[in-house]
Amino acid sequence: MTENILEVRDLVKHYPIHRGVVFKKTIGHVKAVDGVSFELRQGETLGVVGESGCGKSTLARVLMNLEKPTAGSVHYKGQDISKLSGGALRRLRRQIQLVMQDPYTSLNPRMTVGDLIGEPFEIHPEVAPKGSRRGKVKELLDLVGLNPEHINRYPHQFSGGQRQRIGIARALALRPEIIVCDEPVSALDVSIQAQVMNLLEKLQAEFGLSYVFIAHDLSVVRHLSNRVAVMYLGKIVEVGTEDEIYERPTHPYTQALLSAVPVPDPTVREHKAIIRLTGDVPSPANPPSGCRFRTRCWKAQEVCAREVPLLQIRSGSDHPSACHFAEKREIVATHEAA
Repeated sequence: MTENILEVRDLVKHYPIHRGVVFKKTIGHVKAVDGVSFELRQGETLGVVGESGCGKSTLARVLMNLEKPTAGSVHYKGQDISKLSGGALRRLRRQIQLVMQDPYTSLNPRMTVGDLIGEPFEIHPEVAPKGSRRGKVKELLDLVGLNPEHINRYPHQFSGGQRQRIGIARALALRPEIIVCDEPVSALDVSIQAQVMNLLEKLQAEFGLSYVFIAHDLSVVRHLSNRVAVMYLGKIVEVGTEDEIYERPTHPYTQALLSAVPVPDPTVREHKAIIRLTGDVPSPANPPSGCRFRTRCWKAQEVCAREVPLLQIRSGSDHPSACHFAEKREIVATHEAA
């Protein structure tokens, strides 16, 4: 896994804040994503984790080119996808697909499963000639563990986990190289989460897929990811392999997140130190100067307010961290999902 299939550089997405009805005036911006950079390698899963409101879903929409970035670039195999439109953008969509968060609202209730999964073939007829589409839809249903004979059923006739499998089948229809998973299991029961994650792993091994897997559940991200990027208030604050992030975190925010993960073993739980953060998450419309985490950080000093810490490897660390005082802290191992 050495070749980069997706490269994101200094990605920014700001939403203007308007005042007035007739004469609108821009009085500020919500800085949803603010200077994000990372690479996704062929066949790799990059997990993106962070609390609600940190910009994860906005990042997913920009990666899919559903929204244009304010600044920065997203390159797929060297091509800047944010500059594409028309036929060129439609061709790109074959290679990058999306699995949405809510299996209940992401499927049109008036369409049968066959129509939902077969819709990509209507947009890209070169992938499947009209006479072969029904057969291909049945193959996709079987691939994700659903009965092909249910092709004429409607979404309301399926459970939540089955609906998410339908969403995965639809994303696979065009045989993409990259799938952006925007919290695909957060609306499901724990036992069903494990089934869907195992399905995603199986499909990745079979088709060589690359995933950007977005979630707020740390154990889910660990179960699937080769590397993990931690987001806070529109920025990536730490990135590393699964072991580096979960066993040797260096950023205070990552350490606080991991300390809050429940540990099933009561004997281990007694000795686990929980980091309790004070204060609320600042508004993305008015983030703090310097380090955005400094208003809640126990290590904060004057330099944190003056200088924005760069995401880089620092002394005493073996992976990039955006903290002036990054240092390893041993965390009790979190248990993976089943």
